[in-house]
This record gives sequence, C-alpha cells and structure tokens, in this order.
Amino acid sequence: MKTVSEQPPEDIHQLRIINAELEYKLKKLVADIQAKDTKIQWLIEQFRLAQYQRFGRSSESHPDQGDLFNEVEQWEDEDATEDQDTETIRYERSKPKRKPLPKDLPRETILHDIAEEDKVCDCCGGELHRMGEDTSEKLEFIPAQIKVIEHIRPKYSCRHCEKENTQVAIKVAPVPASPIPKSIATPSLLSQIITAKYQYALPLYRQESLFRQYGIDLSRQTMSSWMIRCAELLTPVYERLIQLQLQQPVIHADETPVKVVLEEKTQCYMWVYCSGADSPPKDKSPPDHDAIRRIVIYDYQSSRASACPQNYLQGFKGYLQVDGYVGYEKVKATLVGCMAHARRKFMEAKKAQPKGKTGKADKAIATLQKLYRIETEIKAQIAAEKYAIRQEKAVPLLNDFKDWLDHSALQVPPKTVLGKAIGYTIRQWPKLIRYLDDGRLNIDNNRAERAIKPFVIGRKNWLFSYTASGAHASAILYSLIETAKANGIIPFDYLNWLLDELSKSSENVDAVLPWMWDS
Repeated sequence: MKTVSEQPPEDIHQLRIINAELEYKLKKLVADIQAKDTKIQWLIEQFRLAQYQRFGRSSESHPDQGDLFNEVEQWEDEDATEDQDTETIRYERSKPKRKPLPKDLPRETILHDIAEEDKVCDCCGGELHRMGEDTSEKLEFIPAQIKVIEHIRPKYSCRHCEKENTQVAIKVAPVPASPIPKSIATPSLLSQIITAKYQYALPLYRQESLFRQYGIDLSRQTMSSWMIRCAELLTPVYERLIQLQLQQPVIHADETPVKVVLEEKTQCYMWVYCSGADSPPKDKSPPDHDAIRRIVIYDYQSSRASACPQNYLQGFKGYLQVDGYVGYEKVKATLVGCMAHARRKFMEAKKAQPKGKTGKADKAIATLQKLYRIETEIKAQIAAEKYAIRQEKAVPLLNDFKDWLDHSALQVPPKTVLGKAIGYTIRQWPKLIRYLDDGRLNIDNNRAERAIKPFVIGRKNWLFSYTASGAHASAILYSLIETAKANGIIPFDYLNWLLDELSKSSENVDAVLPWMWDS
C-alpha cells in the first residue's frame, strides 16, 4: 500500500480531506505542546515558590512593604518600548539610643567612693574636692511575691440565751465578695493566670510548674475550671461590648482554625471582629456617645459557615472589611476588600519569577506601593481629609491599574501564579476600591489580622482546647485582654479591678467597660 507522499491522489476532494486531517493533527500537536509548556511553567513557579518558602524571608515587610518609599520603578513589559527610570531613595540609619528607665520605678542608690587616703593630689599633696559625679543605672529584677490573705470573721452570740438553752442567734460578718466563692483564688491571682495564658501565651501546665517552684500545688485542671468560671462572670461585659461594636460604622473581621478535642467536627474556628484603631488613644478620657470605640471580640464557632458572621452581625448595616472569603458574602453589611491580600498574591508571583528578573508582578507591586505611600502620608488626617486626598491622588492610580489588569489578563495564562493574582484582583476590584468611598475605611484588613495574631501565637503553645466551653471561655478572655490593650490599659490591672467589681455587683455593666476604668 502506497502512502500519500508516494502517490498523491488525483481527486481534489480527497486532497482537501487529507489536508484537513493534517491541519487538525497539527493544531492538536501545537495545543499539546502549549499545554505541556504551561504545565512546565507552572511546575517551575511552584518550585521557585517552594524554594523561597524554604530558604527565603518569611516576612513581607522587606524589602517592599515596610520600606514603601524605596519602591521598584523598573520592570520588563513586552508592550513597553521605553526604558523606565528607577527611583532611588537614600537615607542614613541613626544609631539606636538606650531609653532612660521610668522615673516612677523604686530606686536604690549605691555610692562607690574612693578611699579617704586617696582623696589627696598626687602632685602637690593638696586635699581633693568633689567636682561632680558619674551616674549609671542598672535594672534589678525582683521575682513575683505571693502571699496568703487570711480572712477572720469573729462570731458573736448571747451568753444569757446560751444559759437559758434557748435558740442562740449568732452574728458574724458577711463573707467577703470573691470572683469564685469558696476558692482560694483572688482577683489578682486570677488576673495573673489569665494574662499569662491569653496575653503571653503561657499554657496552664507551664504555670502549674511555676507555682510548684513557690511550693504551691495548683493543678492545671483547677486553673482551667477557674478560667471557665471567670468567663461566666465576665460574660455581661463581653455581651455589652458586642452590642456597642455592632453600633460602630466600620467592623473588620477575620477567622482562624482552632482544634477542640471533644467537638464532633475536626476543624473549628475562632472568628475575630474589630472596631476602631488598635493603637492606644492619646486621650484616655471616656469617649463621647458617637465616638468610634476600640473593641476586639473573639467569637468561637464550630465551623466556617457563612451563618457564623450572619448570626454575629445581625442588625449591623455599616461597612465590613474582610478578605476574599465567600462566607462573608451573605451578610447585609457593605463589604470592603483588602488590598494587602491582592498585594500578597503579586508578591508570590514575584517570587516565582526567575531570580534577578523583573516583570509584570513588579509593576503591580510598585503601583500598590504608591497607594500605600498615600495612606502613610494621610495617616494622621481626619476622615474628611483622607477622603479628599484619596480622590485626588489614589483614584487616578487605581484607574490606570485597572486598565493594566484588564490588558494583562488577556496576555497571562490564568493558571499561572501571576494569572491567579491578576484574576483575584479583578474579581475583588469593586470591594478593593470601596475604601475610596469613606475616609473612615482602611486600604486593607490588617487591623483584623493584627488582632487575631495573639490567638495564633497562643495556639502554637497550648495547641488546642479540650471542650467547646473552654474554647468559648478563651474567646471571652481574649476579647477583654485585646480590648484593654487597644484602649491603652494594662490587661492585668483592668482584669484585677473588673473581677473585683463584678464579684460585688454586675448590675451596672457600662460602669466597668475598659474606657471607664481610671488607673
């Protein structure tokens, strides 16, 4: 049998069929090669990302995010025909200086003087006079002190009634109020245990060994029970903070996994909701009724379902700033996106590039850095001024950036790391630019991410909660500690006072809120 090449058929129709078959095979071959090239490129990107995650810096702050003014202004673009100038910012690092120790600390003065026989001049033998002195400070650490407070309540009765064998009335002072009745725990002890675990991530089993050093047998089971009892006592304050937070114009939200041993589901979640800034206020006086309050609420839930934020945010119709998780889509609030998440994806694309090469990811990062530079410049401005400056400076940048994204989406394969970054940014675009609508909004959701970080650090130490009630108690205690920190209050001092006040009366909850505490 002769092949086509040996004896071409004379029928033109047959030639067309053979030509069509060859064209089909050629297109299929080209498509297969392109698919394999895409797969190879994807594998190379994943390899580079794995290398960076294994050997590179774990923080995003260097060199692009923390130093916003030293941005990359040069990239390679197949559409570009002109060289781009690189902006270089130089600065000199100032040498770190030791800060003076606080003046209100107790001080002990030790005089180091020369001997009396040395207080004569070596040249003429004359008497030396004191012309000045050199002073240096050393910081001494005194270990924590534990003492026992013994409560004595004298009992009184009537001797006459005792002789008459009648019913004797015994009078005694009432039992002092205590956060946990019939226990040895005082507000200060409970505050120490709470802050050690939930502020400084010291698990209860480690605290158990610390107390043992002082000769005190205090088991982790007892301390765990105390934490739940304290959370029950603090619940009215926790619920009141939630009510006040839902009245705020802007709430930031995020969520993170938590393991609970006795839960049916293998993966539970701790949700966090924040309002106001996380930096302590300059003026610690009680805020006005309409002031934005700094409140951090942790909410334990057994799942990551959309019903969790829906239930928590019932009645809230303000702005909700979140990441791109679809679970927030069903809430009635106005969603605001997080530019930091978009930037993070472009940073991954930059890491996947060949070493020493620049490309589209660099251009996207440079544009985002310019947007963050604007936010740095207006950080101290009021909301109205932020809005005006953003309209003048940020809107043109964002318009150009959107045109670039739409153009690049047609050039970059969607399954590459860069393609995914571009696709995510385009899908989230209406939410990402919503911060332009109100000066009270932030460009990203870092407020919530910073608030959830203490819980993540603690989770690395205590690993899991045993029961759902323990996880819920942790949510309450974390909430009060982080809210106190956001309002510039030392958590130990506030919890010590709060537990003492609530053990006496829990009727006026508003009087014991963090911003009402006067140190």
